[in-house]
Amino acid sequence: MSDIDLVTPYHEYFNIKLADTDELRDRVFRLRYDVYCRELGWEDPDDFPDGREIDEFDETSIHCLLIHRPSGRDAGAVRLVRPGPDSPEPCLPLLAHYDPALFNSEQNPLKQCKGCFGEISRLALREQFRRRPGERDSPDGHGPELFDWTMDDRRRFPHIALGLYLAAATVGLAEGMTSVYAMMEPRLARHLHFGGIYFEPVGEAIEFRGARAPFHISRPMLFGHLTPPLLALLEAIAEDLGVQV
Repeated sequence: MSDIDLVTPYHEYFNIKLADTDELRDRVFRLRYDVYCRELGWEDPDDFPDGREIDEFDETSIHCLLIHRPSGRDAGAVRLVRPGPDSPEPCLPLLAHYDPALFNSEQNPLKQCKGCFGEISRLALREQFRRRPGERDSPDGHGPELFDWTMDDRRRFPHIALGLYLAAATVGLAEGMTSVYAMMEPRLARHLHFGGIYFEPVGEAIEFRGARAPFHISRPMLFGHLTPPLLALLEAIAEDLGVQV
């Protein structure tokens, strides 16, 4: 994929912006409600009577909103949970669902200082943006064809969840974090690795809405493996977000 232009179709179809106002964060929470409550049924709509899916980690998170340029619709969202030194436990969403005994790496978050790491979390795409085979039942819309490029794919942004992962990782780097964690399907981690985004496993997989395991990525890992097309895409996303990496 070294000769693929990802920046042009990204700019043509999408824009990722920081949800740094009450109005933009409200759009993020309403999008999450639509995806997690209405479309996937993973959360009980009765728990969110105002139509905004929110949890205890949102207050310390940086939120990103993906906008579909041709329609102006909000297409997806992701957050980077940013625990501070005094954050209560569990300081990350993955620690609320994961047995600490299953960590098998020195890079597990329980051995890191609070404030130097974050978690990519609550990634969600609206249903109409995850309609390829095998994607409709996953909030991030990844299927087995994540990096199965064709000439036609080069005329569009081929996998929009990829941009959201890069956006959250970029925000973490801009914040000076040394590690960013994510609870993801091992299959997705393998596909990201194929494209040059190397998330390293830090614990065993568990059953949580499918097989999922904790992974992390650091600045050296990201820039040491990133392919030129994805590096160019990261730089374009960072420019849209208005951050320096």
